[in-house]
Amino acid sequence: MSDHGTQNRDDELTVVHVMRHGEVENPTGVLYGRLPGYHLSELGRRMAERVAEHLAPRDVTYVVASPLERAQETATPIAKTHGLDLDSDARLIEAANVFQGKTFGIGDGALRRPANWKHVVNPFKPSWGEPYVDQVVRMKSAIDAARDRARGHEAVVVSHQLPIWILRSYVERRRLWHDPRKRQCTLASLTTFTYRGDRIVSVGYTEPARDLVPAHLLAGAKPVKGQGKAYGA
Repeated sequence: MSDHGTQNRDDELTVVHVMRHGEVENPTGVLYGRLPGYHLSELGRRMAERVAEHLAPRDVTYVVASPLERAQETATPIAKTHGLDLDSDARLIEAANVFQGKTFGIGDGALRRPANWKHVVNPFKPSWGEPYVDQVVRMKSAIDAARDRARGHEAVVVSHQLPIWILRSYVERRRLWHDPRKRQCTLASLTTFTYRGDRIVSVGYTEPARDLVPAHLLAGAKPVKGQGKAYGA
């Protein structure tokens, strides 16, 4: 490649929108994690359609999602709107969690059970699941791959709350351990990374479906007893 061609690539802007999936049908209120069989609710499908409408005017040339059903279903209307095939990337999957399949919300007594104590001794790692550093490595690799597929255009990547927040925290040079209640990653939100060449130069955040999100699930909302957030979902 000529020096001129290399310079053009270094100056080229590529945008990668990392979306959290929509609301999930979860009548028993479990932390579903990587379990199969959890699909979008009717409200979740409306959220996905709303974001597809929001992104319709954008120059999206690549759409990829976590292999879990809720992410695939969220990404489908976006891919369809742009006439694209939907790709799948296992690196975008939800974070592993030992409490998967159990209830673990506000007021359910999970932290009073001695059997759970060994899993919550180290929030810096965290001791209950996939290390934060491992999430950064796989998520950064996945969005870099999406960047390469959409060079000079835009890509949409659908993933899950905790991996998205950890990725953003890393890019913005914040500590990775955090208070889950303070994650800015609402259902169907877009965390947008703009690359100049291979380097991320800015991070943005939008909530195109904010009016559809139940108030207690909005970013920064105070959890309500009996309506515990599915952190990391």
